[in-house]
Amino acid sequence: MNQELRMLYEQDQADRQGEFHPDILERDRKRRQRVEELLATEAIQTAEDYFHAALVFQHGEQLEDYWKAHELAKKAAEMGHATGRWLAAAAYDRWLMNQGKPQKYGTQYTSRDGGLFTLWEVDPSTTDEERAEWNVPPLAEALRRTEEINRKHPQQKKNQ
Repeated sequence: MNQELRMLYEQDQADRQGEFHPDILERDRKRRQRVEELLATEAIQTAEDYFHAALVFQHGEQLEDYWKAHELAKKAAEMGHATGRWLAAAAYDRWLMNQGKPQKYGTQYTSRDGGLFTLWEVDPSTTDEERAEWNVPPLAEALRRTEEINRKHPQQKKNQ
């Protein structure tokens, strides 16, 4: 496993815990740039490396970032990473969502209506069996999760 890539992944995750970092976008950009450099030098070799790289790109800003996250996560899954399939599906959903299209699997949420979270529109032709193939829970579970998130964060409801 590439230790520098693991560190970049851990920094990415730490930036999303606790307090909001006002410079998070710039930090994300620098991490993506470094991961690009590591990819170019073929320093990314293991399933874990591909998963870590995919998650860094999942927090990108452009369609190309989300697509790269999808491709890297698929590679991680092909190499046996347990969570790679789910991340490939989530990155694909984010790629669709950022084009204003319905997501396929139902992994992406958005804040609407005064701060309440909702599941981004989901393509109704996708079955729970397809979701299961990508380690994504059934749609009903995703909808329950929306309710749970809104219950756990009642302060968002007050801001309406």
